[in-house]
Amino acid sequence: MLFSSYEFIVFFLPVVLGAYLVLTRSRYPLLALNLLALASLFFYGWWKPDYLVILIASMVVNYGCGVWIYRTHPRPRLSKLILTVGIAFNLGLLGYFKYAGFIADNVNTLAGDNLLSVGEITLPLAISFFTFQQIAYLVDTYQTRVHEYNFSQYVLFVSFFPQLIAGPIVHHKEMMPQFKFHETHLVKLDDINIGLAIFCIGLFKKVVVADTVSIYAVPVFTAAESGAHLTLFEAWGGAMAYTLQLYYDFSGYSDMAIGLARLFGIRLPENFNSPYQARSIIDFWHRWHMTLSRFLRDYLYIPLGGSRRGKVRRYANLMVTMLLGGLWHGAGWTFVIWGGLHGLYLVVNHLWIALKARLPVVSGPPASGFSFLSWLLTFLAVVVGWVFFRAETFQGAYAVLRGMAGVNGAVLDDRLAFLAPIVGSHVTFSGVGIGAFGDLWGAVFIVILLPITFLAPNTLQLVGPNKRHPSIQSSRTAAITWSVLLSVAFAVSMARMTTVNQFLYFNF
Repeated sequence: MLFSSYEFIVFFLPVVLGAYLVLTRSRYPLLALNLLALASLFFYGWWKPDYLVILIASMVVNYGCGVWIYRTHPRPRLSKLILTVGIAFNLGLLGYFKYAGFIADNVNTLAGDNLLSVGEITLPLAISFFTFQQIAYLVDTYQTRVHEYNFSQYVLFVSFFPQLIAGPIVHHKEMMPQFKFHETHLVKLDDINIGLAIFCIGLFKKVVVADTVSIYAVPVFTAAESGAHLTLFEAWGGAMAYTLQLYYDFSGYSDMAIGLARLFGIRLPENFNSPYQARSIIDFWHRWHMTLSRFLRDYLYIPLGGSRRGKVRRYANLMVTMLLGGLWHGAGWTFVIWGGLHGLYLVVNHLWIALKARLPVVSGPPASGFSFLSWLLTFLAVVVGWVFFRAETFQGAYAVLRGMAGVNGAVLDDRLAFLAPIVGSHVTFSGVGIGAFGDLWGAVFIVILLPITFLAPNTLQLVGPNKRHPSIQSSRTAAITWSVLLSVAFAVSMARMTTVNQFLYFNF
């Protein structure tokens, strides 16, 4: 069941939300939380009942480990042993389902023989997300950041359907107080209004923007995998289309998750803050998939030593963190390369900061021209990284990058021949190419979408209180205007949902 599906919007959400609102105002308000937990398990089991068995088994083991850790705090060695066993269980479960095939393939390739055979393993939905979330719970319990809760609350913490499948990745301490039901946590009208607004914007991002731009990305990467020689504009069109598709797909999901949770009076952390407006790679990772960045920092980078053990160790820790972050996204060498690239980017970024501190000429506030170049370099570095993230093989990524470098020439749709005086003799016009810049309407769509992405405020800036942008709550006129715009966006999205496309991050 997808957020962007009729069965979810027309059936599941109204029934669950209606029953929840009734129960919160009944004589037995705690039943509302139990209802949410059961509805979340039903939501997850809808995909495949076998997945539900794995999720429940994982929750039982982790809850048991958490309670045991909590009760053995006076005996730190035993408590640490239980923590180690719990983390090993989670990593073992994730390793088997997500990486067993990858490891076997690489061992067989190195050995030149079929030494290992694991058969066909189906990846359980969201295993990467609920594994990270439960590891964080165990570590926080060991560090006495959380206290013991009952099992039904823990089930809701792990399986809460708005964020179960693809995040945001939440901490125990930021969710459990919201699940302690009392009268101040009753859902208010503002929660419903804001939740619906955020959900509608996210739905529009996914169904209208991401799913539309995807048709210009898929053919390019498919052609690259088959060995096609991509021209300059075909390769750049495919790379730019995927760059936009991934952002609007995943940020759309995060918006919908935050909006859905708000309908139930629950506040999830922000996950995106206009990442393509970043002016450095450090800034990019403060804005992109923010809850994953937080997890990698708190539970991997800092435990490795962070920046406390000298510059060389700091840069090594950055590389290890990003390599493992890349591998977390997928069992493939292209994901490892993507993570390694961003690790290298971060090291260079930190070296540049250190250099600026020593050179007064480049210190101080950046001029507008330098700021623009910083943004452009950051964005281009991110786009190059996304090529590896999207490609199925290294050969496919290499084919796209060769095209982006202009190795195979530059060809445009002959309907764009009026640009000949501008682009010069290095560009030829012949037929209809593939990708966004091989097609007139694709080029128009990308050209319109890019400045919106670079300059427009993000969802939470629009909907939440913000001094620079009009809020949905700022005035009655603004509220009416927003209601009309969101109603139109919702209607267009519903009309476009004839073909259901899975969210990209469901694959990770």
